[in-house]
Amino acid sequence: MHLFAVQRILGLLLGLFSLTMVPPLAVSWFYADGKLTSFAIAFALVLGGGVALWWPVRKHRRELRLRDGFLVVVAFWVVLGLSGAVPFLLLDDPEMTVADAVFEAVSGLTTTGATVITGIDALPRSLLFYRQMLQWLGGMGIIVLAVAILPVLGIGGLQLYRAETPGPMKDQKLTPRITETAKALWYIYLGLTILCALSYRLAGMDWFDAVAHSFSTVAIGGFSTHDASLGHFQSPAVEGVAMVFMALAGINFALHFVAWRARSPAAYLQDAELRAYAYFLAAMVAATSAYLYATGTFDRALDALRFGAFQAIAFGTTTGFTTSGYTAWPGMLPVLLVLSSFVGACAGSTGGGLKVIRVLLLVKQGMREIQQLIHPNARVSIRVGETALSDRVVAAVWGFFAGYIVVFVFFLLALMASGLDQVTAFSAVAACLNNLGPGLGEVGGNYAEIGAGAKLLLSLAMLLGRLEVFTLLVILTPGFWRV
Repeated sequence: MHLFAVQRILGLLLGLFSLTMVPPLAVSWFYADGKLTSFAIAFALVLGGGVALWWPVRKHRRELRLRDGFLVVVAFWVVLGLSGAVPFLLLDDPEMTVADAVFEAVSGLTTTGATVITGIDALPRSLLFYRQMLQWLGGMGIIVLAVAILPVLGIGGLQLYRAETPGPMKDQKLTPRITETAKALWYIYLGLTILCALSYRLAGMDWFDAVAHSFSTVAIGGFSTHDASLGHFQSPAVEGVAMVFMALAGINFALHFVAWRARSPAAYLQDAELRAYAYFLAAMVAATSAYLYATGTFDRALDALRFGAFQAIAFGTTTGFTTSGYTAWPGMLPVLLVLSSFVGACAGSTGGGLKVIRVLLLVKQGMREIQQLIHPNARVSIRVGETALSDRVVAAVWGFFAGYIVVFVFFLLALMASGLDQVTAFSAVAACLNNLGPGLGEVGGNYAEIGAGAKLLLSLAMLLGRLEVFTLLVILTPGFWRV
């Protein structure tokens, strides 16, 4: 284990993260909201922490191994959550505890979108911008950004990329060099963000809201600059833009890159995971809209389709935007929406959940087992599209699923032990582990009323969800630390 090299890179990444205080500082100056000093102090503190880590080990340049990559990613995301909380602690409006500040920062960086803040409409513009920007940076992953723009990481960047990127198959490179792959992903991400912001502006938002919501939409985050989320605008045009870009951001960004480079949609049409993703969202939209209309929640079929489709896509992609009081919807709908987040978006996207490809493989494996019972001597392979997958990939998916269930049960029992009721505890763990945001019960609107211990537990759940469970759990095993 090259601990000095890990410390050096951690210091560099923290120094890079300190630059995120500069845009909200500029916003504070532009709008004269009185928070200039707070963000200036936050910038100095985070930069100072990065320099303090980097300076003593600045000459330790070693090639990173995969274990080093895991350690850098996990350590940085933990430090990131703590550093991201600094501006929240320095601001006196709103006044936040350490648990609240850490929860809000981790929620933003992991693109969960759960919040402990009430009265969002009255917050300073600089803080609103900072919250949205945290989600945008966390969406594609600041580690991937660092691999793209810090050549000082050298070939170790491949190990960081593997430890950071989501999905069961992490060795896919779009270009021969990993730095170029990271840049390509960020170019696509930036391009979608710009298109989304322009679309929101044309739909009627002002420039501040358009840019702010483009950050959280493309990141599949869910933070908003208003308490009523996108329901604040009461605009079918705004909701339509959100649905389109939520769905696009839930697609594997490698597919976006391949389609853009080939100037052809063929890559989309041939991808099995994307087809499953489209069928899943279509089924959710149809079921939600039909149920709303059949139960008389909305008198007009068009209204049922409008609100049902938006909420189905927002929850199915794990974005978590809201336009209606979904917690008051009848029957099984609120639970169905939360359960849809377990499937989530595609691997390689900014979404959360198990990922569509894993769910697809779990279903195919179940079907294979049924066929094997009928034909014990048959050799049945699992195919995704035209590709037959190795048993190693399938075993990895089952291992991930088993680990996910164990982690989920642990947090569920821990939250219930802290005093939360079953509905609140279940939905809170689902919303945080799947990086969804809104839940049911006491956390249907926000997480302000739950205890500090529960908030810290859920902050850990958000990190586990963002790092796909094993990235964090692997460093807790004794074998990881053996030389």
